[in-house]
Amino acid sequence: MSTSAAQQPSPQLFFQTINAHQRTEALKAAIELDVFTAIGEGNTTAAQIAKRCETSERGMRILCDFLTIHGMLTKQDGQYGLTLDSATFLDKRSPAYLGSAVEFLCSPMLTEGSKHIADAVRKGGTAMENEGTIGPDHPIWVKFARGMAPMMAMPAQLIAKLVDPSPSRKLKILDIAAGHGLYGITFAVNNPQAEVTAVDWKAVLEVAKENAEKAGVGDRYQTIEGSAFDVDFGSGYDLVLLTNFLHHFDPPTNETLLRKVHDALADGGRAVTLEFVPNDDRVSPPDAAGFSMMMLSGTPSGDAYTFAELERMFRNAGFSRSTLHPLPPTIQQVVISEK
Repeated sequence: MSTSAAQQPSPQLFFQTINAHQRTEALKAAIELDVFTAIGEGNTTAAQIAKRCETSERGMRILCDFLTIHGMLTKQDGQYGLTLDSATFLDKRSPAYLGSAVEFLCSPMLTEGSKHIADAVRKGGTAMENEGTIGPDHPIWVKFARGMAPMMAMPAQLIAKLVDPSPSRKLKILDIAAGHGLYGITFAVNNPQAEVTAVDWKAVLEVAKENAEKAGVGDRYQTIEGSAFDVDFGSGYDLVLLTNFLHHFDPPTNETLLRKVHDALADGGRAVTLEFVPNDDRVSPPDAAGFSMMMLSGTPSGDAYTFAELERMFRNAGFSRSTLHPLPPTIQQVVISEK
């Protein structure tokens, strides 16, 4: 029985994957050189882009071709153009510009763990020293707070509309591991009666307070410095925000925190969790499911949890009901848990 050409084994995926680091470095180079902004300004040939970015024409042509191959630029008749995504997220003139996130996402403190995945697999957790990225007062979170805020603006708006669609009542909000603060700040901007208390390390909270002042809600923005596991939250909160936090820890650790959250909520209060939530098969959808690898390489025991796993943690911590809400066009989902 003959085997068709389509069924023949191919080394293509191996070479694409083993060379994937070039895609990262090419994108970093294009952002550093302002390639996307240059094209957005109307420079469309390799020569024009090279002149604007002060590079060689040959180097720019090869870089732009590579970016076109991987779907980040278009090319027709020797003219390069921006895709919708690159125009939105990679042209510095766009309010949704994400280039500033590179400093965090490509920080050696974040990428070092990926160089030791075999060791992490043997160990069952990060091979980096000092608990990886979750070590106390880790400086990486200041970079996160400063670099990732533009990326979080859209999901912050979506969550505020989902949870507080008619912002007409007073809300007391606790924002745990607030980072840049955008999630709590967005609730306060949308609802003049919302008051926010943010919990994080002192240096990180300086960034959040700056953002609150810029947004005009500094008078309704308070902070609690320290670890969410150690500090006193207070009580009577209508909402507790847990955005991109639970994935750093194992279920027993999360349940310890969630019991504190439960106690801090007023009767009828809700916990609002933003997470990468894979399906039960743990391989789909790919972006959410693949986040588990980042947690393996960067944390001692973190993971991307399924909704069933998250629901169990909240139930064990005393919550009565949890519901899952997609948050398109983001790749994350929101879990709303009722006290």
